[in-house]
Amino acid sequence: MVQTRGRMDAMAPYLRYDAAADASAALVIRCYSSSFGLATRMLGGQVRQDVRNIYALVRIADEVVDAPRPGQDGVDRLVELDKLEQDTFAAIETGSSANLVVHAFARTARRVGIDKELVAPFFHSMRTDLQRTKHDFASLGSYIYGSAEVIGLMCLCAFVAGEPNPSGRYAELAPGAQRLGAAFQKINFLRDFGDDSDGLGRQYLVGLQPDDLDEEIWSSWLDDIEMDLAAAAEVIPRLPRGSRVAVCTAHDLFAELTRRLRATTAAQARLTRVRVPTPEKARIAARAALRRGRPHDIDTENSFK
Repeated sequence: MVQTRGRMDAMAPYLRYDAAADASAALVIRCYSSSFGLATRMLGGQVRQDVRNIYALVRIADEVVDAPRPGQDGVDRLVELDKLEQDTFAAIETGSSANLVVHAFARTARRVGIDKELVAPFFHSMRTDLQRTKHDFASLGSYIYGSAEVIGLMCLCAFVAGEPNPSGRYAELAPGAQRLGAAFQKINFLRDFGDDSDGLGRQYLVGLQPDDLDEEIWSSWLDDIEMDLAAAAEVIPRLPRGSRVAVCTAHDLFAELTRRLRATTAAQARLTRVRVPTPEKARIAARAALRRGRPHDIDTENSFK
C-alpha cells in the first residue's frame, strides 16, 4: 500500500485524474454487465480499458433514459441527455471533462479515432426512446444502428487502433461489427420483451403485439438474429488476435441466449427474462479461449445448437 501510494503521489495531477476516470468506467461495467464484463476481461490491457470506457458512457446514457430519478419526467431526461451529449462532444474536442465517465470516453475516442459521426447517432437513438414508443421497420433500423451498431464500430476502432493500417482494417471489418451489434440488440429486445412492453410501454419487435403473441413472428425474429450472428462469425477470425477471443466469447454467450430464447415462447419470455447461468458462461468463455490460435475461432456450424 505504501509503495502504491508513493507511485500515485509521483504522478502528474492530470494523470491521477485520468486513472480515476478509467477506474470509474471499470466500476460501471462491473455494476451493470456480467456477460459483457466477462468478455472484456479477455481483452489486452489498453484495448480492455478503451472498451470499458466506451461501455461506461453508453451505460450512463441508457440510465438517463430508462432509470429516471423520482420526480423526473421525459422533458427532464431529454435535457439531461442533451447535456451529456454536449459534454461528450466538447470533451472529444478538448480531451477533458469534469464528468469522469465522459473524460474516460473522450480520451479513448481521441486515441482510437471515434468521431462525432459515430457518437451522434447513438444519442439520437437514446432520444428516440423518450419520444417514440412503437416502431416500424424503417425507424427500428435507424434505432438499431444508433443504439447498437455504432457501439460495435466504436469497439472496432479500439481493436484496430494498433494495427499498421487501422483505417483499412476498420473498413474491412466494419460490416461484421455492425451485424454483431445488431444481433446483440435484437436479442436484448427479445429478452426484455416484458419489461419493455409492460414496464416502459415500448414496442421494438415489429409485428409482435403484447396482446397478440404470434409465435411465428417470435421465431422469425430469432431467425433474423441467427443470420446476424452467422455473418459476424465469418469476420471474427480476421480480428486482431488480441481481441478475437473476447469477441468470440461475447458472440457465443449471445448465441447461447438465442438458443435458450428459441426454446422459450413469447408468452414465457414476457414473464421471465432468459439468462445464461454463471457456470455456463464460464464454460463458454473457456471454450472460446481454447480456440485461440486456431484457424477459426468460432465454429459457425455449431453456434446455434
